[in-house]
Amino acid sequence: MLRIDNLSYWEKSTYLENIDFLIIGSGIVGLTTAIFLKKKNKNYKVLVIDRGYLPTGASTKNAGFTCFGSPTELFDDLQNMNELTVWDTFSNRYMGLNTLFELVQKDKIAYRECKSWDIISSKKNNDITKDFIEYINQKAYEITGVKEIYHEDKLITSKFGFEGINTSYCNKLEGAIHTGKMIQELYKKAILNDVNVLFGMNAEKLDHSAQENVIETQFGEIKAKNTIIATNGFAKKWIKDDILPARAQVIITNEIPDLKINGTFHYEKGYYYFRNVGNRLLLGGGRNLDFKGETTEEFGSSEQIRLKLLELLKNVILPKHTYEIQDSWSGIMGVGKSKSPIIKKINNNTAIGVRMGGMGVAIGAQVGKKLADLF
Repeated sequence: MLRIDNLSYWEKSTYLENIDFLIIGSGIVGLTTAIFLKKKNKNYKVLVIDRGYLPTGASTKNAGFTCFGSPTELFDDLQNMNELTVWDTFSNRYMGLNTLFELVQKDKIAYRECKSWDIISSKKNNDITKDFIEYINQKAYEITGVKEIYHEDKLITSKFGFEGINTSYCNKLEGAIHTGKMIQELYKKAILNDVNVLFGMNAEKLDHSAQENVIETQFGEIKAKNTIIATNGFAKKWIKDDILPARAQVIITNEIPDLKINGTFHYEKGYYYFRNVGNRLLLGGGRNLDFKGETTEEFGSSEQIRLKLLELLKNVILPKHTYEIQDSWSGIMGVGKSKSPIIKKINNNTAIGVRMGGMGVAIGAQVGKKLADLF
C-alpha cells in the first residue's frame, strides 16, 4: 500500500495539499457540487474522493428514470404529507432535472423523453379520479408552465401487451437516461473544470477544527479547509438525522426481438418500476415486501424479492414473451420519513447533502448546487 507520506512532492502538491474543498462521494451529488463550486470560484482547489472504483451507492445502479411525480405517488403523499411539502418536493425534482440538463447534454446521456405510465392493476381499487387528474395538472402547470402533463390512457394493455392491467395514467414529460453515461459526463465536466477525483480512497474518520478538517483514509491523512459529505445511503456514519440505507434490487433481460414496451413505468405506487433499455426489459423494486431486511448497506439480492420480480415479468409485464435474465444488481439509496433531502452545514466548514429518497437522478444536481451555495 502506497501511503500518502510516501508520495512525491509532485503528487502531494497536485492532489493533496492546500485543498479548499474535499468532497466525500463521487456520485451525482458529489460531482455536481464540485462543478458548482468551481463555477463559483475557479481558483478553488477541489478534491473528490470515493471508496469504490466507481460511485458506490446508487448513482450508476438505478433504473435511469427522469421522473418527478406519478399520480398514485402524489395521491398517496397527499394523504400522508402536508400539501405544500408534496408540491415543494415535486418542484425540487422537476427543477433538479433542469439543473442536470444544464450541466450535461441530453444526447450525451442517451436521454429519451419517452413518457411514463403509472399502471393500475385490475385487482386494485383505483383511487385516481378525473377531478384528481385535473387538480394535479393545475398544480403541475403552476410549477412547470406546461399544460395537461397527465392524462388517463386506457389503451395501455393493447399498446404494450400487459396482462391484468385495468388502466394507466401517462406523464408526457418524464423519460429515461443512461446513468452510466450521466456519471461519465459529469466526471468529464468536473475534470475540465480542474476538479481532482481519486477513487479507491475511503474516508474513515473526520476530525474538525476551526481552521481545517483532517480526513483519515486507509492511505493516511488529508487536510482540507472545508469538507462536503455526499454519501447518501451511507450517511449514518456521519450524522444521526432521519436517514437510513435502503437497498433497491434490479434485473434486466436479454434482448427481446419483438418487444413492444417503450417508455418508463411505475406500478404499485412506484414500489415497482420498469422500462425498456433498447430491446431489453429492466425491472426493479419490491423493497415494500421486506422494509426491515432491505434497510441495509449490504449489496446483494433477496430471494423473496427476486421471485416477485420474476413473477411480475411472467404474469403482468411480459406474459407473451420468451426471455432470460441477463443480469441483476442492487444499489443503496438513502431514505427517511421525509422525502426532502438533508442539505445543511454540520459546522462552519463541514456540510452534508444526503437522503435522495430514491430520486437522485431528479434532485441530485439541485442538491449539489445548494451545497455549493452554503459556502
